[in-house]
Amino acid sequence: MNLEYFIAKRLIKGGGHKNSISAPIIKIAISAIALGLVMMLIAIATGVGLQHKIREKIAAFNGHVQIYNYDNNNSEVSVNPVSIHQDFYPEFKSIDGINHVQAVAAKGGIIRTESTFEGIIAKGVGKDFNWEPFKEFLVQGRLPNYSEKRNEEVLISSYLANRLGFEVGTEFWAFFLKNDVDDIPNQIKFSIVGIYDSGFQDFDANYLFADLRHIQRMNGWSADQVGSFEVFIDDFDKIREMSRAIYGVTLSTLDSQSIADKYFTIFEWLSLFDFNIAIIIGIMIIVGGINMITALLVLILERTQMIGILKALGCSNWSIRKLFLYNAVYLIAIGLFWGNLIGLGLLWLQDTFGLVSLDPASYYVSQAPVYIQPMHIVVLNIGVLVLCSLMLLLPSYIITKISPARSIKFE
Repeated sequence: MNLEYFIAKRLIKGGGHKNSISAPIIKIAISAIALGLVMMLIAIATGVGLQHKIREKIAAFNGHVQIYNYDNNNSEVSVNPVSIHQDFYPEFKSIDGINHVQAVAAKGGIIRTESTFEGIIAKGVGKDFNWEPFKEFLVQGRLPNYSEKRNEEVLISSYLANRLGFEVGTEFWAFFLKNDVDDIPNQIKFSIVGIYDSGFQDFDANYLFADLRHIQRMNGWSADQVGSFEVFIDDFDKIREMSRAIYGVTLSTLDSQSIADKYFTIFEWLSLFDFNIAIIIGIMIIVGGINMITALLVLILERTQMIGILKALGCSNWSIRKLFLYNAVYLIAIGLFWGNLIGLGLLWLQDTFGLVSLDPASYYVSQAPVYIQPMHIVVLNIGVLVLCSLMLLLPSYIITKISPARSIKFE
């Protein structure tokens, strides 16, 4: 029986010989598996990458969860102050999974030049502000330093700088309304020390970063009063759970809201990516499976006489089916190898050189981001291998219908 198996394996593998009828079919099947895997890897890496990149940008401007007074009415500017003397500030110790809390305030204003003007939201930040994401956004100059005495340094977006004709080192006047609209507006002469570009125009068109103490002074607040708190968490997938937990441990006079709720439409749009990725994976697996089924059927038809001989020698139907299935799995593995090699190579090129650009106005990023974990690759490869192999079980059943007497005569 071992001799029969050895002969059968050699004959089946011989189906890939250049003079074999099945050779081009097998090459097409391998190519389909490889191309399908490339498409799946790209879909997962860019789809998940876009989700992560947009989440990171929104969190950079807002934190993951915001805590503020109930009577602020979800306003973008700070209306009523919150005391910094809270159990959760400066460290949120009562809930695990929170890595940073920062105090901020925002005030609406206008920047006016001789030729134009722009409305802005001046976001006041202090020495506890998380500047890490803005190191990536910084295109000119440096980040402001608010760790010492109050100063007029500001970080402005390239969008506002281009519209106003500003550059690093430019000094300008900004005007802010007081609580009583009849009063003369507050005016501050700021100096630009850095220009950022997040690619998120909804934020870039509005936000300017200034010293928190300017907002406190203009609003008539004390040094221990701020507009709100921004909380950063470790695991974004738990954001709604964490938001509820934060709400449960804060004072009854305070409210909390996650960015997933505040920017609901954006995150609903991002959730569609999961569905699109699933559709692409499903289609590619079906296409690859159909090609492998075709290759398997061609191999079986090409080796009909050999199947008859093996049956005459006493091999069972399942033993012969296994030989063909093992060979098909081997061909799938070859396709997966080349698919991984090409797909990961293309993703590396995109991540390193940014070959594919996107419109920031539509996608909030200037180039297609890449994000993939080793576990994604492992699960995807195993899934494709298992599903395509299972799809071959039914067509391999045709082997049981082959008659030894007729097949041996077949030429």
